[in-house]
Amino acid sequence: MPSLLGLFSIRWTYQPPNNYKEETNGGMCVTDDLTLLEAQQDIHELIAQQAPLETTLDAIAHWIGIQLPGAIVAFMRFDSARCTLSLSPSQRFSRAYYERLQDVPIGEGVASFGEAAYRRRQVITEDIQTDRRWEAFRSAARAEGLRACWSSPVLTSQGELLGTFGTYYREPTAPSEMSRRRLHQAAALIALAVIRDRDSRHHRTLAEWHRSLFVNHPDGVYEFDLEGRFQRGNAALEKITGYAEKELLGRHFNEFIDPNYRDLTQAAFDAARHGASRHYETVGTHADGHSYHIEITNFPVTVEDEIVGVYGICRDITARKRQESALRLLQRGIEASPNGVLMADASRSDMPLVYANEACSRLTGYDLDEVLGRNCRFLQGEKTDPAAIATIRQAIQTKTSAQVTLLNYRKDGTPFWNRLAISPVMDETGRCTHFIGIQEDITRERRQEAKIAYQATHDLLTGLPNRTALDDRLEQDYRWSQQNRRLLTVMHLDLDGFKTINDGLGYRVGNQLLATIVMRLRQLLGPFDTLARLTGDEFAFLMPDLTNRDEAAAAAERVLAAFEHSFEVDGQALHISTSIGITCSDDAVQHPLELLQNAGLAVELAKRQGRNTWQWYQGQGKQHTSEHVLLRHDLQTALRDNQFELYYQPIVDGVSGHIRSLEALVRWHHPTQGMVSPGVFIPIAEQTGQIIPLGRWVLQQACQHLANIRAKGERVFPVAVNISSLQFRRDGFLEEVQAILDETGLPPELLELEMTESILLGGAEQAIEMIDTLRGMSITVAIDDFGTGFSSLSYLRDLPIHKIKLDRAFIRDVLTSRSNAAIVQGIITMAHHMDLVVVAEGIEERAQQEDLVQRQCDLLQGYLFAKPMPWDALMKLPDRLPAIEA
Repeated sequence: MPSLLGLFSIRWTYQPPNNYKEETNGGMCVTDDLTLLEAQQDIHELIAQQAPLETTLDAIAHWIGIQLPGAIVAFMRFDSARCTLSLSPSQRFSRAYYERLQDVPIGEGVASFGEAAYRRRQVITEDIQTDRRWEAFRSAARAEGLRACWSSPVLTSQGELLGTFGTYYREPTAPSEMSRRRLHQAAALIALAVIRDRDSRHHRTLAEWHRSLFVNHPDGVYEFDLEGRFQRGNAALEKITGYAEKELLGRHFNEFIDPNYRDLTQAAFDAARHGASRHYETVGTHADGHSYHIEITNFPVTVEDEIVGVYGICRDITARKRQESALRLLQRGIEASPNGVLMADASRSDMPLVYANEACSRLTGYDLDEVLGRNCRFLQGEKTDPAAIATIRQAIQTKTSAQVTLLNYRKDGTPFWNRLAISPVMDETGRCTHFIGIQEDITRERRQEAKIAYQATHDLLTGLPNRTALDDRLEQDYRWSQQNRRLLTVMHLDLDGFKTINDGLGYRVGNQLLATIVMRLRQLLGPFDTLARLTGDEFAFLMPDLTNRDEAAAAAERVLAAFEHSFEVDGQALHISTSIGITCSDDAVQHPLELLQNAGLAVELAKRQGRNTWQWYQGQGKQHTSEHVLLRHDLQTALRDNQFELYYQPIVDGVSGHIRSLEALVRWHHPTQGMVSPGVFIPIAEQTGQIIPLGRWVLQQACQHLANIRAKGERVFPVAVNISSLQFRRDGFLEEVQAILDETGLPPELLELEMTESILLGGAEQAIEMIDTLRGMSITVAIDDFGTGFSSLSYLRDLPIHKIKLDRAFIRDVLTSRSNAAIVQGIITMAHHMDLVVVAEGIEERAQQEDLVQRQCDLLQGYLFAKPMPWDALMKLPDRLPAIEA
């Protein structure tokens, strides 16, 4: 490395004191020996005291100046890497001369200094102008006014070249022997000073390195004496412990250790005090009182083979411990997971499994050692969906997540449905190193879904396709028969006398009979035929592969023949027949559902002709039927797509006009036909049974709507909801009403159910009992369209109802028909004697209102007051609607 001599330089010209005696002798000055000894002694003291190098060199220059008057002292540093000399900066030399003497290669004939360094001996140039060695530097020396140069190498005792020491003179001069010796002495003193300074700097550098490592180390670094007391510590230790260094000094380390870990910590310290190194973990107590985990390394401090103390390095590993604890918890969680967890090595092309939990083993039947190292494709089989496999491969290729459902196979060969979710695992550089997979056995779920799907399209009693599946199959068969020029025949079967058997022998026998009939009918099915159950005792045959009507008639005869023999049920022979309606696709139909409707019309004709026979569809009322068939199909879509909306019409006090209650009325927003009249779709819904889910929807929506408005603190009125007789007689109706009230939270006092007198047709006693139960639930019941039904007044006497509603047919002519007026008056008078409230519907004229008020009708409803409207519009109405002026 370059000599430290190069960091300092001196050019000094000596001016002797007046009391000195001078004698020129070959360039040497004779001086007082005592003064020289004192100067030399000062130099040695400076070196011994490790004074700054420039101070020591200044003293050496002064000492040379005393002995060599007129000398200009110069130092040149040696660069061992470049093997060059460079003049040290000095105010006594010009800038030009200084720059010329930079990076001068040492060697023979390179001025006095270059050759002195090269030969490792003193070189004297008495006259620069005549010395050939100065040829390259002569002009520079002439410009500087220099004529002589005496150069000596500065060497260590091992012969290491540190630089050169030289004296210049402005006149040609030769040294005496004494001068040469002085130059050697000066060079030796300079070498001693430089070496001592270099060693001192090296020691200071080492000390600074040690101090910097100690102070700036990111871990806590500290020293103990042999008793375990702190001697010093760094800033990191203060941060870890919470104590300032001055609070730690002189105190034993175990004062800052959790009591449960002091023995462990003491044992590690004792081992280090006796010469061993120890790396261990313990628990410290922070200055604020909380415990923290620390990792410690203790090792002895040895000086001249004697252990004088112990060093310690510590780091807070509380976060790491938490992470390790979290990882252990995560691992326990993964092991406890009921789902299989796999991890594959993404760095290898075959993606071998490197981890699998116990659930994976339970799921697949393979032991873990049979799983690890293999690609998870070993779980696949011939029925595994290729599309799902392609999805997984695409996710692996693009390093993305994916979820698929695969049919996999256990070790014993049994299949199971595996919902597999895979995700890439990235390292800190963003490189995908692994893929993690979560396996979930959804076989039971798949079976349940299949069961639900089956139940949605099949009749549970007979296993036949139901009406929903029949509609879909009808459309498929219709298209197929049209494309293949075949005849699609539809037969509608309605069992004759089944109700008598069902009521007389019970539902269980009735169900067994139906199942036995279906078993016999299945034997008549061709490869493309479909047998479906329409309702309780009605079935449909689809035969899409016939060529003419004769084949259809023959098929009907085979069906009738199947009923000629009795059916064995519970050890008894039951005889039953069927009526059949037939239609074919060669009729002018525009929609396949028309075929089913036409067959239904034909079966009615067969019934009227004595039953146990079959009849062709005659084509009467076809256009009307077509419209109804299409609307019936659209009704099913409307229920699914929520195309219905509730409107509300006020029911007001006849005299004051104040709103007393509301009637909820369903409206159908058809996507292509616009608003469909309830008078059109309600009868269709009743014919098809769709009135049941529609009525349930209206009841639930009205209750929920009113409950929501009530919860907001807005005004509410009792609401009346129409209930069809089919809905009323359905098993579980009362439970359904209670469940809706419980779900919505609507008080039952705010609900009124309106029913027509037709509810009595299915059994008056049962109807009376159910209405009485509703009344016990605080739900009021009103008879709608009163006066148009077929019940007797005796039933009306026994019904526990609250209100009757006069049909609009009587109100329309009340002003012009004496008969209607008499009926209206009679009903009002009779109802009041039975403590019933009377509502008149269809009030459209002020005169009608006035007439009914005179007849003491309680409540009125009609366009005179308000049309049915959405709730938002209803809320804008005043509490009091137009009433009779006094």
